[in-house]
Amino acid sequence: MELANKLKALSQKITTLRDQIETEEATKTAFVLPFIDLLGYDIFNPTEVIPEFTADIGLKKGEKVDYAIIENSVPILIIECKHWKEDLNTHNSQLFRYFHTSKSRFALLTNGIEYKFFTDLEATNKMDEKPFLEFDITKLKEPTINEIVKFHKTKFDIDQIVNNASSLKYSKEIKKIFSSQLIEPENDFIRFFTSRVYSGRQTEKVLEQFKELVSKSINQFISERVNDRLQNALNKEEEKMVEEQKESEPKSESKIVTTEEEMEAYRIVKAILRRKIPLNRIAFRDTQSYFGILLDDNNRKPLCRLHLNGKTKYIGLFDVNKKEVRERIESIDDIYKLDTLLLRTVDYYEESEVEKVN
Repeated sequence: MELANKLKALSQKITTLRDQIETEEATKTAFVLPFIDLLGYDIFNPTEVIPEFTADIGLKKGEKVDYAIIENSVPILIIECKHWKEDLNTHNSQLFRYFHTSKSRFALLTNGIEYKFFTDLEATNKMDEKPFLEFDITKLKEPTINEIVKFHKTKFDIDQIVNNASSLKYSKEIKKIFSSQLIEPENDFIRFFTSRVYSGRQTEKVLEQFKELVSKSINQFISERVNDRLQNALNKEEEKMVEEQKESEPKSESKIVTTEEEMEAYRIVKAILRRKIPLNRIAFRDTQSYFGILLDDNNRKPLCRLHLNGKTKYIGLFDVNKKEVRERIESIDDIYKLDTLLLRTVDYYEESEVEKVN
């Protein structure tokens, strides 16, 4: 959890500062060295982190890789850095040569935003062409954070990382292939499905007819599965919150009546907001005047207000100054059309937090 928080803080810093970083050296100082530091390595200790590490290549002497992380006087990770605007795909060959001459089993190519970790799964002491772990530090997900943790000084285990690298690498490639098939399915992919639902001869014309149908059906199936899981999670949390609210409510009769329409609208808002913030940070408080949805159950952090009990329905959205702006809606389904404005409210709070940190 501590590493996840540090990664999030670094991600926010990068997002804020990157347009001001104009050189490769500045990229190293502002982005890469903090990443090495949060992995638990002392960037000021030359027995742990060596800058300009010598990696002689054949007859070429004095070739240097930007950093090497050292354990027991042996490099365990060599790191080549580029300016954050550079395309890393054009620099694989340089790191490939360094890897061959070092004793390290792992190499990292990074521009401070994109990170590509390599090892030698296909041939010993020969860096694979494709990374086994690849991520954008500004768009981290929990499974990726779990993999980064394995490179922390207190967790580092060469055998464990290598054994896991194979499944990571090939799983990533399979996902890429599947993703591309969803966008532009090849004939073999289409033929796999049509052979099970269509008894006629699979001509080019037939495959072309099924192409859109296969793509549409699979995407629809995935969407339905995601929505089902999301709805189940929302229902469970809603039940828990309603139960907790009942327990905390005074026994005297309340004039506030929370309607099913308000709860359904609340579920819609949560489904939109969870793209940016965890569900456990979204709460509601019903009043006689409106149904309020809050960040961190804090009245000073309103996300929106629902006005659904009158003849005319409104949703109150908030600008950067926390001023409520009402948008008329015909039904709660219209809330989906306002997702950009809802998410912008979250951005205001996140930007405010970044300003406080800086």
